[in-house]
Amino acid sequence: MPVVQSSIQRRPLHRRALDVQVFARDDGLFDVEASLIDTKTHDVPLAGQTRNAGDPIHEMHLQLTVDAQLTITAATSDTRWMPYSGACDEHGDAYSQLVGLNLLKGFRQAVTERLGGTRGCTHLTELCNILPTAVIQAMAGSVIDTREGDLAAGTPPFQLDRCHALRRDGATVATFYPRWHLVTPEPASTAS
Repeated sequence: MPVVQSSIQRRPLHRRALDVQVFARDDGLFDVEASLIDTKTHDVPLAGQTRNAGDPIHEMHLQLTVDAQLTITAATSDTRWMPYSGACDEHGDAYSQLVGLNLLKGFRQAVTERLGGTRGCTHLTELCNILPTAVIQAMAGSVIDTREGDLAAGTPPFQLDRCHALRRDGATVATFYPRWHLVTPEPASTAS
């Protein structure tokens, strides 16, 4: 569905499909499989050849293993379709540098520092940026406590104050997380 309704005819040009799947392993760890696939609806000249409509321009995969605290214990990448064969796939296993990073703690900044620019592949590095929220979503309510937070430490559930709907002074938190709701004082009126 188009974002803005229009009577102007449209035709599809390009599709980027992102997919993230998370699997619980029998050893208590979790496998994360993420992919980015770009396709065109028309033939395009690319690196001295023609890439046919529907054939991927990019097909790239990241595979991670994370523990219950969301620390990456293993990471690798695979580039199956690329514009410049023999160049795009020369980054080796640069994405093994994700090992040791935690998806909840400074992950995106660390990815940029380790793999940004010419240190990695633009598309794989962009794919990394969707991993924290996707993996959190996979683990919310089962591995990650999304209801109580840490009562003893006075720490609310991690998702509060991370989006407009879950503002601690908002109606959603007042309704579904009343323990963590913050009442904001009314501004003082100024009398003339």
